[in-house]
Amino acid sequence: MRKAANRVQDWFTIQSTAVRVLVLSVLLLIPLTGTYSFVVWQRQAAVAEQLKAMNDGSSEALWTLDDRLPVVFGTGSILGFVESHPIERITVVYKPLMWNISERIVLIESQGKNYAYYPSDMETKIFSDKAVNASWGSKIVFIPRSELSVAGSAMLERLDERFGSARPQSEKDGWKAGVSGALSAALSLGLLAFLAFQLKGQFKSLKFIEPHQVQGSIDDLVGMQDIKSEVFQIKDQYERRAKYAEYGVDKPFNVMFSGPAGTGKTKLASYLAKQLNLPILFHSAANLETGYVAGGSNTLGRIVGMARRRKRCIVFLDEAQDLFMKRGGHRKFDDDTQNSLLAILDGVRTRHDAEIIWIVASNFNSETMQMDEAMLRRFQMKVDFRLPNREERLAIVEHYLQRRADKVEARIDLRHIVEVTEGRSPADLETIVNQAGITAVQAGDLITSETLMQAAERVLVGNVNTNTTKERERDRRIIAIHEWGHFLVDFEHERSKAGGDWEAVLAEMKTLKISLKANPRNNALGFVFHKQGANLLKTKSDIEHDVRVLLGGMANEELFFGEEGTTNGAHNDITRVTKLLHHAVAEMGMYRKTRLNFGALSSDAGRNLDEETRGIMETQSERLYAETKTLLARLKPLTEHLTGKLLEQGEMSLKEALFEIRSFEAACYSFNSKVGLGA
Repeated sequence: MRKAANRVQDWFTIQSTAVRVLVLSVLLLIPLTGTYSFVVWQRQAAVAEQLKAMNDGSSEALWTLDDRLPVVFGTGSILGFVESHPIERITVVYKPLMWNISERIVLIESQGKNYAYYPSDMETKIFSDKAVNASWGSKIVFIPRSELSVAGSAMLERLDERFGSARPQSEKDGWKAGVSGALSAALSLGLLAFLAFQLKGQFKSLKFIEPHQVQGSIDDLVGMQDIKSEVFQIKDQYERRAKYAEYGVDKPFNVMFSGPAGTGKTKLASYLAKQLNLPILFHSAANLETGYVAGGSNTLGRIVGMARRRKRCIVFLDEAQDLFMKRGGHRKFDDDTQNSLLAILDGVRTRHDAEIIWIVASNFNSETMQMDEAMLRRFQMKVDFRLPNREERLAIVEHYLQRRADKVEARIDLRHIVEVTEGRSPADLETIVNQAGITAVQAGDLITSETLMQAAERVLVGNVNTNTTKERERDRRIIAIHEWGHFLVDFEHERSKAGGDWEAVLAEMKTLKISLKANPRNNALGFVFHKQGANLLKTKSDIEHDVRVLLGGMANEELFFGEEGTTNGAHNDITRVTKLLHHAVAEMGMYRKTRLNFGALSSDAGRNLDEETRGIMETQSERLYAETKTLLARLKPLTEHLTGKLLEQGEMSLKEALFEIRSFEAACYSFNSKVGLGA
């Protein structure tokens, strides 16, 4: 009940004055209309009891009306008539109104006539009181109007017209009580439906999470000790505000989280709320992009209203990279939202606002995106999230496996899964472990290192299939030759570095698997599953090697099928080669006399490419392509052998590929020795 009350109060806080007045008016009308209906129904019930009391039960009710007697309208009061005339029978014809009896016509049979009366509420009370002891009380008969004969009903209709202006107040109030009761019920149901729609629909994105609702703790974030220490600093500064204020640190608590997606920004904010025992409101900044001026600022105003009602809380705005961009763009509503956020975060706030922590998170990259300086100054603390390193990835995978320890193979080898997830976020690692669990359940087995690798392939590469190329033998051969071109260029490079040490080659090769299965994620008819490189800094030699590897696919196609036989399967490779060479020539100044970044002078460097840069890129591309083609020409027999094996098996792991290469070279060496072609 307390949670629901808080939700309603939060909703009421952010509404306009008109909506508040309307809701309060409805809340006031509900008890008023309900009370009025109750009072009227109580009054009608009392009248009904009085009417029933007119029959003392001593005589049997004759449920008939003698409609043969003439009917005349009685004069004077009904009580005076019965006291002064001989009475043969008193017939009370009644009609239920709602569930109480209120409408009644009294017919007094005297001297061969029926005298009609329509007593008022007061007359009914006096009449019923007298009937208890009067001699004529035993002559009262009650007849429901619904049981009258056709002639009797016609007679009553004429009497209704005569007594239309003299109906008792209880009957007049009957329809009012019904309408009032229906109105009270309708207002109640309408208000409940309106609040339910608001809370579950429009108000759904604005909801505080209480500290006890946060699952887990900050200890669940494995690694990232440097980032967690920043959060503990926020906690200390918030809890000891007075002490920090003595040193002049009295700015509002505006914190900026930035970094790649999936690195734990949202989790860390929720854990901070749990540590400080504060409610937290999660809201996506994307919902502030309404497309019209004042739309985002109005939402921010509602958030501020809810936060001020709570006084001590955390407001977390996620995916807020657009709010950090420089103002003055073409979309005025974005500038309006940014200006509103600047006003909220500027520090000119009341004492109560100083206890509100604003955390704005984004995937903002300050190296490639330009931040608004005014926005940057609003944050007293900036926490930069990063991707986990090798040791942290190992600890994260072990942490997620520990949750299902009884379903994991003993002494599981995690080296390969750690290597293949280079550059992946903790969220990606959790997804891989979960996928491994799904695969293990379906196979009815434990989670093994092989299961983890299959899950990594499923998550990182996609859901592959053999149906796309199963009956297309020509395409399968072209794909195999293309993929072996990439592989063999990288293999020769690593073998030369390893000095013939095959174990070193196995450890250093980035390729883990070559497959002829189609990958719908990027419309590829085959794929190479590889791990990321460990080197963050690329030398000129590294870039040239990457270009050669990318060109290896097209070069191998040309060697086997001629220049006319090359396919569009190398489209993605050529695009990446172009970007690499543009980076090397135009941005890094490689192959030039001067080290200048000409790409920084234009926002659209591709279209405004100068002739010199274009010429250098083309020259280096042709040189590297020729070197790649020469290398692969020497390995053409090996490519033919590996292609046959791949077509036969469908896919090959790195260990299987190296085994086939060693077997092929050993067989060639043995053959050459026999015929005297080699030492």
